[in-house]
Amino acid sequence: MSNEIRPAIQDTRERILATGECLILGKGFSAMGLSELLSAAAVPKGSFYHYFASKEAFGVALLERYFRDYQQKTALLFDAQDISAKQKLMLYFDQWRSLADVPGCNKLCLGVKLAAEVSDLSDAMRQALSTGMALHCDQIAAVIRDAIQEGSIAPVSDPAELASFLYGSWIGASILAKVRQDAGALHAAHRQTMQALFGIAL
Repeated sequence: MSNEIRPAIQDTRERILATGECLILGKGFSAMGLSELLSAAAVPKGSFYHYFASKEAFGVALLERYFRDYQQKTALLFDAQDISAKQKLMLYFDQWRSLADVPGCNKLCLGVKLAAEVSDLSDAMRQALSTGMALHCDQIAAVIRDAIQEGSIAPVSDPAELASFLYGSWIGASILAKVRQDAGALHAAHRQTMQALFGIAL
């Protein structure tokens, strides 16, 4: 295993998680063997079981780490005081679309990568995905409510439902982009989102 995949991280648990994320983004959860992970992370087998009871427990911890980091990064944008709620929403979806223009974009989102793969294989990992996605939808819904209050988007009966719909649309578009190896679905999701939220025809 090439040393290029090994993050320079001193904390053993974090190094195992970071290395595992790199491997899984490349080949998937099921295809990654523990021996491969331990070799890439340069840790003994006993270290893995000190932190994780099983490969499934490792997968749960990996997803919890991913969504925690993702929500913290999103909060930096959504909690900004110097831009409007409309600008926050536009920037959020602009940033998601911009991933479509990055080489290897199909490897950038662990949630998308694992949603279809593990939901039927591990209920614990499915629950971690469900919880992480729901919390992120809550973040989007809060900004939609702020945008309604500031008058930059039309009132809707259920901002939480709209947030869930938009997030689901983008997850679906991300999966299509992976299958087709083409960014068109993400660009279409961006156009439809701008139309639905702001009446902007792109």
